[in-house]
Amino acid sequence: MRASRLLSVLLLLQNRGRMTAEELAAELEVSVRTVYRDVEALSGAGVPVYADRGRAGGYQLAAGYRTRLTGLTEQEAQSLSLAGLPVAAAELGLGTVLTTAQLKLHAALPGELRPRAGKVAERFHLDVPGWHRGIESLPHLPALAEAVWRSSRIVVRYRKWGSREVSRTLEPLGLILKGGNWYLAARCAGTDRTYRVSRVLELTDLGERFDRPADFDLARYWQDWSEQFERRLYSRIAVVRMSPLAQDLVPFYCGTVGVRALRAATEPPDEHGWLRVDLPVEPTRAAIGELLRFGAELEVLEPADLREQVAEAARKVVGRYG
Repeated sequence: MRASRLLSVLLLLQNRGRMTAEELAAELEVSVRTVYRDVEALSGAGVPVYADRGRAGGYQLAAGYRTRLTGLTEQEAQSLSLAGLPVAAAELGLGTVLTTAQLKLHAALPGELRPRAGKVAERFHLDVPGWHRGIESLPHLPALAEAVWRSSRIVVRYRKWGSREVSRTLEPLGLILKGGNWYLAARCAGTDRTYRVSRVLELTDLGERFDRPADFDLARYWQDWSEQFERRLYSRIAVVRMSPLAQDLVPFYCGTVGVRALRAATEPPDEHGWLRVDLPVEPTRAAIGELLRFGAELEVLEPADLREQVAEAARKVVGRYG
């Protein structure tokens, strides 16, 4: 992960010229502190990156420096087997196809690189789903993938939130793997919607082809849908104070939503490093548990009712342990 990010920093500076730490952090969706560490690592590895001070300053590469990415290095050849997602391919019914493609790819490598690339699968394994997740039943995923490939209209019986079952006629446009969960982007009655694949109970292929919309961009659709979903899910703002330790824990406890909030903080930290942050939270009691995860490293300032709810929950915890 870090090697990929270091390469991204290098290519951003190479392609765009001077960039500030804040611009790099926004582009890579990391903290400014992480950018500082990455630039130090690049410099320590011999990359001629330097900083200009002042309002118009920023990081840039020495004049004339360009990285060469035209051929495979020994380390890049070793990483080839990590580029795919074998579990995801198997779920899609493409396990055999992936294996064949990998064999062809290894066969095309120079002779001195081939043995080392083949050893990667023996020593490294990529497990996509996060911890504490059950394995979802996905009996209809291969059929959905086939319908996506063929632009074939389908009818599904689908279980909505709250266990209500509905029937929908869909024009499947794409599949997305997010955090170990599969989602289907499909057009229903002229509107593009998202469906969780594990909630598809029954699928019938109507054998009818539809014209895939020429302007549909799956990556852009998913980004827009994800942002709208986050706004619906985190529809309340908690004004909080965070210690330096809490700030480091934000990516693990709050994900990208928290990272963006941390980056958007406008007030400087106090003399102890505590920072005031407008943190998006859920409008339900789930927010209390999320905030309590930080322990004494976070203080809720506003709204007053949420501050009191968190304080009451903390008092109950103390009371429980005497």
